[in-house]
Amino acid sequence: MKVEINDSKIYKVNRRDFLKATSISMSGLMLGISFSCTNTSKKLAGNPDFTFSPNLFISIHGNGDVSLVAHRSEMGTGIRTSLPLVMADEMEADWNRVKVVQATGDEKYGDQNTDGSYSVRMFFTPLRKAGATVRLLLEQAAAKEWGVDASECKAQNHEVVHSSGKTLGFGYLAEKAAALPVPDESSITLKSPKDFKYITKQSSIVDLKDIVTGKAKFGFDSNHLPNTKIAVVKRNPEPGAGLTSFQAEKAMAVPGVIKVFTLNAPGFPTTLNKPLGGVVVVAENTWAALEGRKALDVSWSKGANADYDSHSYNNGMLQRAKTKGKVRRENGQVDKALAGAKKVIEVDYMVPLLSHAPMETPCALAHVHDNVCEVWAPVQDPQGTRKALAEALGVDVKAVTVNVTLLGGAFGRKSKPDFVVEAALASKTMGSPVKILWTREDDIQHDFYHFPAAQHLKVGIDANNKVTSWLHRSVFPPIGGTSNAAEKEASGAELSMGMIDLPFAIDNVCCETHEAPAKTRIGWLRSVANIHHMYAVGCTLDEVAHARGVDPIQNVLELLGSDRNIDFGPITSEYWNYGEKPEDFPWSTARFRNVIETVKDKSGWGKSLPKGSGQGFAAHRSFLTYVACVVEVTVDANNKIRIPKVDYVVDCGIPVNPERIKSQFEGGAAFAASLALKSEITVTTGAVQQSNFHNYQVARMSDAPYETAVHIIESNEKPTGVGEPPIPPLIPALCNAIFAATGKRVRQLPVRLA
Repeated sequence: MKVEINDSKIYKVNRRDFLKATSISMSGLMLGISFSCTNTSKKLAGNPDFTFSPNLFISIHGNGDVSLVAHRSEMGTGIRTSLPLVMADEMEADWNRVKVVQATGDEKYGDQNTDGSYSVRMFFTPLRKAGATVRLLLEQAAAKEWGVDASECKAQNHEVVHSSGKTLGFGYLAEKAAALPVPDESSITLKSPKDFKYITKQSSIVDLKDIVTGKAKFGFDSNHLPNTKIAVVKRNPEPGAGLTSFQAEKAMAVPGVIKVFTLNAPGFPTTLNKPLGGVVVVAENTWAALEGRKALDVSWSKGANADYDSHSYNNGMLQRAKTKGKVRRENGQVDKALAGAKKVIEVDYMVPLLSHAPMETPCALAHVHDNVCEVWAPVQDPQGTRKALAEALGVDVKAVTVNVTLLGGAFGRKSKPDFVVEAALASKTMGSPVKILWTREDDIQHDFYHFPAAQHLKVGIDANNKVTSWLHRSVFPPIGGTSNAAEKEASGAELSMGMIDLPFAIDNVCCETHEAPAKTRIGWLRSVANIHHMYAVGCTLDEVAHARGVDPIQNVLELLGSDRNIDFGPITSEYWNYGEKPEDFPWSTARFRNVIETVKDKSGWGKSLPKGSGQGFAAHRSFLTYVACVVEVTVDANNKIRIPKVDYVVDCGIPVNPERIKSQFEGGAAFAASLALKSEITVTTGAVQQSNFHNYQVARMSDAPYETAVHIIESNEKPTGVGEPPIPPLIPALCNAIFAATGKRVRQLPVRLA
């Protein structure tokens, strides 16, 4: 029996199928949920015939314990806590009686790709309904037990309480509730926000104790299989290019080295799923594997991008950005308005290639045997990994099991399963479990890099000091160009991240692009194209404010115009609203205005600061979340930049887990400071020149913000993402603060004042 609940299905699952799916052995009540979404790329299908019941999230055991399945990957966002908290709150479970069980990669759980800041947005309401359904079933079971009307019974803190005061525990009621039909949707009532126990309250993550005591299991901690070997790969410095020859004798002479063999190179363009190929060294231990790799004598062939020089490539993009491009958004007549302007601001901005550089490098343990494959890996997309493994090994996807460990950082890198496929191919060759290791050098020199970008902006101001025109050209290699040579120009989705979604009431706006073919592997990095677009837009707005003689915050508020929900349809056919219908998640200038006005107040904007200090401001909507940011900097006589304080104001709808929201913004501030102040990848003759943190730098303690204050707007709007929105506004706010402190504009990253 099942019941439709809006875009979701909730149904009972028999115990045998639940045990098959989750290996939970205690008797009790199990529910599955099948999600389907209006966004076709994110359709979530279920199987209600109980054979392999999909989306098994809730279990109440006979002893009263509750198991809640976490189907998204935990990489520091707290999602392994936040989504189970939503279910626990609605079902009135005692959090101390809850065990969180990590799901394997399987379509039955719906979308598992933990990327794009949409986990809470996608699953908040369906999981609330799942919890509320369980709560009602328990109340009905208690009512039947007592022979009373269910309206007299209420679930409270792991018990059902009758109006007379008598109680029954969840464990007692579990089997009785399992015998009842699933309630009709009309009888399910979600909690009022005023009754939330966990949602919107401060909650520590479930893995906190294990993490701080060293017990938590990350990717490379998977050591449980007997006879596991260690493997490393020597790869061509040019992505996708192949191998001419190699000599393995010296490597095989290293004590502990067992075997040396090759993986085929995929060529370029390549896919996001395939390994780069190279020479694999397998050994009994890590040291032997690394020493064996050092001893290899390898001759590489040249590929399609052997002539790639990032300096020349970036300069070429900039030259194209200064010429007329393909129109992607247009309202009014920009050229005419610019020609009639009294003042014209004309600026260029450059951003280099960037590496993800998560603290935990890619790694995986794989065991391929008897036509089955099981892996343990820190992956963001376990279903995508499962499919990639099945394709690489030539087996049915049902023969592949992907166990998801904790992720020691990811930022988008671990959405691509190439490193897991390497481990599986090595295991197949060896006939034993193999654990693949990427060193920091492997990670930085063979990443899926954040695209470099060149941008040109022209803004016209008329005789009445009004901004009348805005021209923005953006040139960067699209992510799609990594796998398809025909894709040379940015997609509408990439341009909807801070360019064609410009919210200001300016009469004449034109956004243009040029082609830029991918010359290395390009992938999404935390906040994607919002990074370079908001850097350029936020800094240009500050320049406009100074040209107008207007306070930078007041300038943005004036440009914003009246409170309204913006309809981008009439001005661009390519607007993308992060996969959501604009009517469900409208672009609200009122919410944007509110975060801006609030950050002005909270940050002490305009306060008196000593010489060499300054404040900078920027605000942006990304991943449907509204963020305003003020950064305070000091710059000493040696041009050392320090960040005494960052103030964020965040409107992410219902703040499901405030502790995690704050931690994401605190970490996001440090991450963004790294990108702005330190990080840069350069390429010569197709090869990345950086190799470790000595020359691909990230923020040290003295570079990171000393204090990050995160002010969360109270809201009952639908919850939205918080993992990526901290990044875009901080970079321009930082650069604007540097200008306030020094009078020097920053038009190229990383910041170099000397």
